[in-house]
Amino acid sequence: MDVVKFLIDLFLHLDKYLGDIITQYGAWTYGILFAVIFVETGLVIMPILPGDSLLFAAGTFAALGSLNVWYLLGLLMFAAVLGDTVNYSIGHYLGERAYSIKWIKKEYFDKTHAFFEKHGGKAIFLARFVPIVRTFAPFVAGIGKMSYGYFITYNFVGGITWVALFTLLGYFFGKLEFVQKNFELVIIAIILVSAVPIAIEWWKARNEAKAEKKSA
Repeated sequence: MDVVKFLIDLFLHLDKYLGDIITQYGAWTYGILFAVIFVETGLVIMPILPGDSLLFAAGTFAALGSLNVWYLLGLLMFAAVLGDTVNYSIGHYLGERAYSIKWIKKEYFDKTHAFFEKHGGKAIFLARFVPIVRTFAPFVAGIGKMSYGYFITYNFVGGITWVALFTLLGYFFGKLEFVQKNFELVIIAIILVSAVPIAIEWWKARNEAKAEKKSA
């Protein structure tokens, strides 16, 4: 329970935590941010990290002069693309053996694979903007033996777009008085907007399941 409370506090008060990190570690902050983005996108066992909101918060501090926005963009874009590449490679290496991982149900793999079959490389790009899903998407793409050349194109475009969008949103809007005084509300809004695609997919799956039961 304490862990849950900490995670909630971390998400809602990223400005405070990031500010403390910048004060304590200075230039090493870039390395810490790089590591967080890489781990969230590169390790399938670490999907619950504040990717979107962290990028926004970092952009905000860059707007205030505490960080260099160009260093942020370059390093974090590299971290995002590298993370997805590593995640894909792990999935590709494990292949069918990944189905034996107890904490991931095979049906989740099957549904995600079907999603890839339907949307192709666009799934890699779109997954960037959905928390948790962005961690699993490259892993499942690797398991499904998606062509690396095909994968890396969408990985590259998606990683650059994701980092640029949220970092620059923080950079351009972080100076606003409303944002600075209501940072928690802004973070909640980012989380809710990010959750919209998940809600839509859940609703579609629910309706499809009902339709299948009626036709059976």
